Amino acid sequence: MRSHLLNDTTAELYRSSVTEGIERVAAKLATTSRPFTGVSPDALSPTVDAVNLDEPLHDTIAALDELEDVYLRDAVYFHHPRYLAHLNCPVVIPAVLGEAVLSAVNSSLDTWDQSAGGTLIERKLIDWTAARIGLGPAADGVFTSGGSQSNLQALLLAREESKTEDLARLRIFASEAGHFSVQKSAKLLGLPPECVVTIPVDQDKRMRALALAAELERCRAEDLVPMAVVATAGTTDFGSIDPLPEIAELCAQYDTWMHVDAAYGCGLLASRTRRDRLDGIERADSVTVDYHKSFFQPVSSSAVLVRDGATLRHATYHAEYLNPRRTVAERIPNQVDKSLQTTRRFDALKLWLTLRVMGADGIGSLFDEVCDLTHRAWEVLAADPRFDVVVEPSLSTLVYRYIPATVTDPAEIDRANLYARKALFASGDAVVAGTKTGGRQYLKFTLLNPETTLDDIRAVLDLIAGHAEQYLGDILDRAS
Repeated sequence: MRSHLLNDTTAELYRSSVTEGIERVAAKLATTSRPFTGVSPDALSPTVDAVNLDEPLHDTIAALDELEDVYLRDAVYFHHPRYLAHLNCPVVIPAVLGEAVLSAVNSSLDTWDQSAGGTLIERKLIDWTAARIGLGPAADGVFTSGGSQSNLQALLLAREESKTEDLARLRIFASEAGHFSVQKSAKLLGLPPECVVTIPVDQDKRMRALALAAELERCRAEDLVPMAVVATAGTTDFGSIDPLPEIAELCAQYDTWMHVDAAYGCGLLASRTRRDRLDGIERADSVTVDYHKSFFQPVSSSAVLVRDGATLRHATYHAEYLNPRRTVAERIPNQVDKSLQTTRRFDALKLWLTLRVMGADGIGSLFDEVCDLTHRAWEVLAADPRFDVVVEPSLSTLVYRYIPATVTDPAEIDRANLYARKALFASGDAVVAGTKTGGRQYLKFTLLNPETTLDDIRAVLDLIAGHAEQYLGDILDRAS
């Protein structure tokens, strides 16, 4: 079995095995004509269940053949221009190259003696991102597994900086359109549910600054502690960007930690035409960025940035076998001193190679393309009497619903939209997401693929309308 260990004696086997795997994936990418096969859980489960993991195949080709049946054939392919559902981006080739390198070398980014140059590369990218945000010379940060972990760490720092032992007095203020990880983080931090105060949004799905001001004043009047305000730069459902300058002013007035969840909107940091939409983010105390959303990186690639690097000490624990206190005096850069994780992948390498090959402008131009496409798609939806679209997009998300000409029952329209989404997914012709707004069922496009065209959008809208009309026609037939 030593023949399977990656080392100097098996380099040729490594090359041939990985090449064979890459050939299989490349063939799938070249020939995939739709984003999904439409396979159901009931249809695919027996194929996976039939695999006996205690009986190895002892052959790479055979294992890849089997992988075709259990995974590759029925995977959801985000690179396809009619995958329009969630915040899953097609990935750029330099980042995929980085993924191959980091997996083979297998550096762990917790301590210097496990990563060396990897540590410095990650720190360089943190400094680069902090400079793009404008956080100032004392800024720092660390790569994380994703936006939820970044938000958790940011709120941990905010909790500790509040210097309040009575956790029940703490309050976190977040938009009703903000990410659920705020509530989840509060629970993980030992805060009761009432500690998260939901702030209403305006017609553009942006946090109402006046409502936030009123809640902060009420917090002060009731002798409670405003621990943090979580502003969102790119909400998951609407791509809306909260009024960051106004929120920053309120946070300064009430001595409150300002966190900006820019997991989605961070692509604007590289935009040559829309960077001003993030004005005010430079005043944040912490920022979440997800490169695996709008920087076209493979999962996972995320980071949390802070204005004052000293606050990262709240995540520090010194273990004698790993990062003893003496290493601080010796100026040894251990990233575990800043992270909630210990063992951690060298995910920064993907972004490093992307920047070195494409440059920030290259990334930004891709994100600008999808934002431009989304605005044109909004114009198409707004002009189509079959659909109701909620808000003009700030980024690359559209929330809309099919409105039939003859049926007026809102509940029936909800069911028609739900049916249309499920039927479209089952067909495999396209993938769209769904959500609720105002208690009603809506559909959602999240456009992150520059290869998607308006013709794709129009075709998918026709498919949705066709499925919804089929459902409503069946309902009317059964009622007659």
